[in-house]
Amino acid sequence: MNPRILVVSSANMDVAAYTYRTPVAGQTVIGDTYDFIPGGKGANAAITLSRLGGDSVFCAKLGHDPNGTALMKFYDTSGIDTRFISLDRNEKTGLAIIIVETNGNNRIIVYPGANFKLSVSNVEDAFTCYPDALFLHLEIPVETVIAATQFAKDQGIPIFIDAGPATKEFPLEELAVVEVFSPNETETQVFTGVNPTTPEMCVKACMALANRIKAKYYVIKLGERGAFLYDGKFYKMLAPYDVDVVDTTAAGDAFTAALTLEYMRSGDIKRACEYANIVGSLTVSKAGASPSLPTAAEVKRFVIENEINFKL
Repeated sequence: MNPRILVVSSANMDVAAYTYRTPVAGQTVIGDTYDFIPGGKGANAAITLSRLGGDSVFCAKLGHDPNGTALMKFYDTSGIDTRFISLDRNEKTGLAIIIVETNGNNRIIVYPGANFKLSVSNVEDAFTCYPDALFLHLEIPVETVIAATQFAKDQGIPIFIDAGPATKEFPLEELAVVEVFSPNETETQVFTGVNPTTPEMCVKACMALANRIKAKYYVIKLGERGAFLYDGKFYKMLAPYDVDVVDTTAAGDAFTAALTLEYMRSGDIKRACEYANIVGSLTVSKAGASPSLPTAAEVKRFVIENEINFKL
């Protein structure tokens, strides 16, 4: 039986614009193409969990507008439990403008909209689904994130945090103890002031994080350098897989969602990180947020074709 994971996070409509490079101030660049694509950190994670075989429950807030209607229809066809997605008549659905360069790098501007109306009571209702784990991002109100961790703590449910977006002001100290805390390079530097450029600097960053938030494991997402795992005593670098990078959008969300699911299935954090590396590599090899999120079948095919020593 696959674990039921409650995702409490954000949902956006993405406007993805593709161009050979980002313009500088005052400059106009002719782009290649653009798309409207379902996105948002929470939605990306919830869809990843569902496509990989998890029981995915999504708690989010949408606007009562065309984007909200389109996203709800998409979620209903994506195998996600949408009972705890609510509509706000006074706010627009969250919107993200994503500029993707030819090399796959992206720059994102997010307009939270209804995401910032996701309340503590909304989350309390969602816990009636009796989840096996809680998955969070920081793209919703601070008080909602803190309350969600307390609800999980009270029910003895492990907490997994994909620590984006990061701000220096976020009160990490007020969160309950988590199972896995996973920022990317930029987020790590924002929270700690340490740039995780080497294994030694990664250890230093994790020790700084441990002074602010207690976790069983810290996993830093290092992009093209893979991932770094630290348990308070030992660390391990996990190398990425060699793929043609098309678009890095949603890769971090997919990585942490896959890590959460596999950890809940196996209880093995190293195996979970290796699985997440495979899922993240597949995600960057396609364009867009939701269209790039792989299925369990695609993961299996990737493992076989690349002769990866990973038993599924």
